[in-house]
Amino acid sequence: MKLSSGSYAVDGRDGRVGRVVDDQGPLVQLREPGGGRPWTCPPHLLHPAPPSAVLAARLRELNWESRMIP
Repeated sequence: MKLSSGSYAVDGRDGRVGRVVDDQGPLVQLREPGGGRPWTCPPHLLHPAPPSAVLAARLRELNWESRMIP
């Protein structure tokens, strides 16, 4: 399954939810909502994040962004 850049996915190895940053090459690069260090995952172990996980991720990102505004 190919996930587009910017979409949310669940890493099947540990259940972490991340935003797809880069999907070129043999691995997909994900980043935690709201920032953090990216990690890589084989594409066959990823699946689309359920709506509840996407909502929670977006909320984390919005909260993070609101702290960045002076």
